[in-house]
Amino acid sequence: LNLSQLRGYRTGGTVHVVVNNQVGFTTSPASARSSLYSTDVARMIQAPIFHVNGDDPEACVRVAKLAVDYRRAFKKDVVIDMVCYRRRGHNETDNPSFTQPLMYDIIDKKRSVRKLYTEALVGRGDITLDEAEEALRDFQEQLERVFVETRDASGRPKPAPDMTLPGPQPVDTAITPEVMKRIGDAFASPPDGFMVHPRLKPQLDRRAAMASEGGIDWAFGELLAFGAVVLDGVPVRLAGQDSRRGTFSQRHAMLVDRNTGEEHTPLKYLDPDQAPFWAYDSLLSEFAAVGFEYGYSVANPKALVCWEAQFGDFVDGAQTITDEFISSGEAKWGQRSRVTLLLPHGYEGQGPDHSSARIERFLQLCAEDNMTVANCTTPANYFHLLRRQALAAVRPLIVFTPKSLLRLRAATSPTEDFTSGGFRPVLADPARPAASEVTRVLLCSGKVFFDLAAWRSEHDVTDTAILRLEQLHPFPADSLREALAAYPSAEVRWVQEEPENMGAWTYVAMRLPALLAGRPPLSVRARPGSASPAAGSSKVHEEQQRAVVESAFAD
Repeated sequence: LNLSQLRGYRTGGTVHVVVNNQVGFTTSPASARSSLYSTDVARMIQAPIFHVNGDDPEACVRVAKLAVDYRRAFKKDVVIDMVCYRRRGHNETDNPSFTQPLMYDIIDKKRSVRKLYTEALVGRGDITLDEAEEALRDFQEQLERVFVETRDASGRPKPAPDMTLPGPQPVDTAITPEVMKRIGDAFASPPDGFMVHPRLKPQLDRRAAMASEGGIDWAFGELLAFGAVVLDGVPVRLAGQDSRRGTFSQRHAMLVDRNTGEEHTPLKYLDPDQAPFWAYDSLLSEFAAVGFEYGYSVANPKALVCWEAQFGDFVDGAQTITDEFISSGEAKWGQRSRVTLLLPHGYEGQGPDHSSARIERFLQLCAEDNMTVANCTTPANYFHLLRRQALAAVRPLIVFTPKSLLRLRAATSPTEDFTSGGFRPVLADPARPAASEVTRVLLCSGKVFFDLAAWRSEHDVTDTAILRLEQLHPFPADSLREALAAYPSAEVRWVQEEPENMGAWTYVAMRLPALLAGRPPLSVRARPGSASPAAGSSKVHEEQQRAVVESAFAD
């Protein structure tokens, strides 16, 4: 209901039908809601609500026609409350009179809807008694036939959906310098008369410079991916909490005229023949918004559909959608989706509710290559990941996106990383330490890499290599084995910012040992196990972060 009038979510009206049987499993209306009617919630949008007696089939039909006519005329929601009852229990063994004895005394004495309507039709002369009895016999024969067919079919288990489909197929995700320039110029060259906010204009001008000079940051790398995807003919839908501007004022996919409030979305106007680009700010109900995007991705499977959380752990509010649909919809029903979740994650001292996107929860749901889970550290790798998702993927993508890395100079990418190559699930050590000197390999994922690299440089450490696991699931065993082969006898340590009982540790601990034959046992360097995702004090955070990094290099 709250979605119904919002830009980006309007459907031209929905007809809501409540089959109101007056009782839940055993719960009475007085225990189920605070309002008089179950449909009172629809009054929030002033939708018309029709209450109709389920014992009167013709009245139900008239109301249904009226509801459809209203929806067609006004393109708004309309609600039908069909007041009826449940004659039997919730299942074959349930007796509803245990908890609603007075109501079921009345129900037991009521004549069924079929009998009431048959008597009305015969009484009006619309049908004869013989015709009514023949219709009943025909209906009962159909029920019996379907019952037998269903019973026989239940002995033949339905084959499970095929989960052996390959993951993203090899695809060229690189783009040309000309495409990069076109996208950069689109942000630096708004329409004539359009007044860009003076404090924003330098940031947009830098994008045009990045396209030719390099040093591409995270936000522009993402917009390059979106722009190149629509130029390839694939629609892009980006929705989320502040997603048009970006929670951290980094994206600015949509610009607002400083003087008039007029909106301009540069990626909509790259080429007359491009695919559509949509960007919307979603309502602050993660359950509703993520559910909508999942459904949209199923209905429009060719589009790249992305939902972004304001902070990663806000997706906790959509846990039902993640569990019931995104992770298991294919295994349960064969229903495929390519929905993409962008979840800001990283420990910067912002407290328990703004640090962790709960990597561990998503990894617990991973099996049979049911979705891709990634934690990228470079704009170029993120760019190629999004392009691969749009052009070749068949399953959902969960990306843990950065916060502080959005403006970290060390976390930028040269232009050649966009005009060549592709997504790399494992990144080698850019410092290229001499393999003969390396006695220790730190394996990590995400932002902590930059803390480790800075400490190593500051303390002039030469015996430690740092590898990054950019894709967590499907676990890139072959790529990781190849990267570790450069240091055949080195000890391997897993390092993470998250507490030891969170993050990716338990996931990688089950998969890494098979790759470490002949090496010292795998160990972990992390915050101590904790009930809270992060400390509430910036000082405590700094101490913990320093301890994690120092312990990673300690003998």
